Amino acid sequence: MHGTFVPILKRLLVMECLIGIQGKDFVLLASDTASCRSIVSMKQGYELSPHAAANFTRKNLADYLRSRTPYMVNLLLAGYDKIEGPELYFMDYLASMNKCPFAAHGYGSFFTLSILDRYYTENITQDEALGLLNKCLNEIATRFIVNLPAFKVRLINKDGIQDLPTIKPQSNTVISGEFFCFI
Repeated sequence: MHGTFVPILKRLLVMECLIGIQGKDFVLLASDTASCRSIVSMKQGYELSPHAAANFTRKNLADYLRSRTPYMVNLLLAGYDKIEGPELYFMDYLASMNKCPFAAHGYGSFFTLSILDRYYTENITQDEALGLLNKCLNEIATRFIVNLPAFKVRLINKDGIQDLPTIKPQSNTVISGEFFCFI
């Protein structure tokens, strides 16, 4: 097999969060359970490398952007190529594409990108990436007003795509007292 890839789609205007972390020999993807239905493995009659799949997807998004029926979708596309190794691509609804060592989409990205920027290293191990992912998810649980109770996690490496245990972040926020809302 030349390459495997997994696109994660995020529809706009829906409270969903996607996070991707690329390591030396793996890519780790996490999605809140509201959007885990769109974590898919794509199989077709011929092999595509993650790079080819990302460019194919970007071209289709760009073509439809200029049509009457544009796709309003943000996505992370990750895969493992036997020659290039792990790859993670960030695409938005305007068909921009970037190869990134880490990425996030959704409202949770406002809280996680600074953590990823601070703690990510090129030689990150799988255990360190899971710890970093937990740190990001706990920050979302603490600071984000919407409750995202669980995150589905997948690992992509030379052995293919593996489901990891679902992560339920721990919020450090204690809310007490009375609240008033004036309209």
